[in-house]
Amino acid sequence: MNECYYDKRMDFFYNKTNTDTVDEWTGPKLIIVLCFGTFFCLFIFISNSLVIAAVVKNKRFHFPFYYLLANLAAADFFAGIAYVFLMFNTGPVSKTLTVNRWFLRQGLLDTSLTASLVNLLVIAVERHMSIMRMKIHSNLTKKRVTFLIVSIWAIAIFMGAVPTLGWNCLCDITACSSLAPIYSRSYLVFWSVLNLVVFFIVVVVYIRIYMYVQRKTNVLSSHTSGSISRRRTPVKLMKTVMTVLGAFVVCWTPGLVVLLLDGLNCTYCGIQNVKRWFLLLALLNSVMNPIIYSYKDDEMWATMKRMICCSSEDKSQDRRSSRIPSTVLCRSTDTSGHYIEDGIIQGTICGIGDLGDKGNS
Repeated sequence: MNECYYDKRMDFFYNKTNTDTVDEWTGPKLIIVLCFGTFFCLFIFISNSLVIAAVVKNKRFHFPFYYLLANLAAADFFAGIAYVFLMFNTGPVSKTLTVNRWFLRQGLLDTSLTASLVNLLVIAVERHMSIMRMKIHSNLTKKRVTFLIVSIWAIAIFMGAVPTLGWNCLCDITACSSLAPIYSRSYLVFWSVLNLVVFFIVVVVYIRIYMYVQRKTNVLSSHTSGSISRRRTPVKLMKTVMTVLGAFVVCWTPGLVVLLLDGLNCTYCGIQNVKRWFLLLALLNSVMNPIIYSYKDDEMWATMKRMICCSSEDKSQDRRSSRIPSTVLCRSTDTSGHYIEDGIIQGTICGIGDLGDKGNS
């Protein structure tokens, strides 16, 4: 009967698997790493919070696609929490961790990855439901979207907890991984292959949908005289989500391949030398997504910009209103009357007219 090592600290498992924890990561190098990590994590928290707030605030985003996009931002926000926890529990600190604390560290990362990946899969289904009918948004109700979001996080939490629930090597030390010294190599193979297969499925689905939209749009453009921007809107939304998907695949695939090689016990692959760079690449994915949302979606960027500038503009307006007559010339930001449900920005930020300043001069 195999002996179990639940009461051991991580230094025991690192020594058994000959895992390098980079003990020389101290002093200036550690400070630099922590500073850069802190900066990226702060950006992740602020930018993804803005994306979520924009979806909540702007009624034009109250559709299933944008709810799921906000949930993807929430997954990135959660990834920021996982990276903060990792930063202060890695390097030489790793060997001092208890088994449960190490499981928590890795479980947070696994949960954030699963939440993002399953969310992309659900978005693919939502896009399929809507675009195959040449609609901008699907007919999913808020209750169904809420159920989907809850299900996404339930699956993510479960997958993050699988090693803790028993699929580990605490009772079979010979099966331990090198990168994850208390994870079983068989689990790493399962985990990496499962995610890579889901990557492939989602990419194929989006390519098929995109090709369908391009073909359908070309047919419609020669037979209809409707708004060109309206016909192109499904394509614009698809380009946004495909860019997000592409960034996700590029940032996460190298790390998953490294985990697969480790699970296959590839001792000559040099995975210890690249693991931290691939983890940094995965971190950059959560940084890139908010930039993609704002760059690809004009309305999203305008809403985020209004929220950022809101307080300063309110103060400026208050100062000017003290010397402007009561007839304040301010154009409303609500342009819903001119909105053509295609998500293309129609409104502008509220400003004070030149006549007010001329009246005071």
